[in-house]
Amino acid sequence: MKKTDSAPAAERPASQAARRARDGAAPADALVLQGFAPVTAPHARVLVLGSMPGAISLRQGRYYAHPRNAFWPIAAEILGFDPALDYASRLEQLTRAGVALWDVLQGCEREGSLDADIRNAVPNDFAGFLRAHPDLRRVCLNGGKAASLFRRQVLPALPAALAGRLVCLDLPSTSPAHAAISYEQKLAAWRPGLSLPDGQG
Repeated sequence: MKKTDSAPAAERPASQAARRARDGAAPADALVLQGFAPVTAPHARVLVLGSMPGAISLRQGRYYAHPRNAFWPIAAEILGFDPALDYASRLEQLTRAGVALWDVLQGCEREGSLDADIRNAVPNDFAGFLRAHPDLRRVCLNGGKAASLFRRQVLPALPAALAGRLVCLDLPSTSPAHAAISYEQKLAAWRPGLSLPDGQG
């Protein structure tokens, strides 16, 4: 069928992109992304949740792989391990301390690494995860997007018995894109979240 669009060719892509953004759809060149499996142990008491791994993390297959992401230095300082350890050893230190890593989303469409570009978000199975981790009481939400996704798409769908046992902490993003506050301020905000719950450990 012959197209009847009379707009100049140079204007059509921009118009299409604007229309997709207005409708909440991902850009045509956005990638369909799949997140990581959780890093955890049965005794986990604290769950750290990002929104979705960034592009560097996805390429390397590692949580918080961007060299300027503050998560690993912060976790190392609070939990008392060397941030220069290899990745597997850092994960072991977390799980020994009762800290699990995951993301709110199992999949989404996103162009680049910015949380603002996430579209068509699909959350992970948190009901199953919480049932498998009966000691888990605290959720550390890494950044505003993780917090909004978790509170909007996950908490309302959880059975009351599971949701009611959780203390959710909205913490500043460790991403280098969140440069509004210093490393020291991020460390201070994260310390209560990653410290062991009272009377444990």
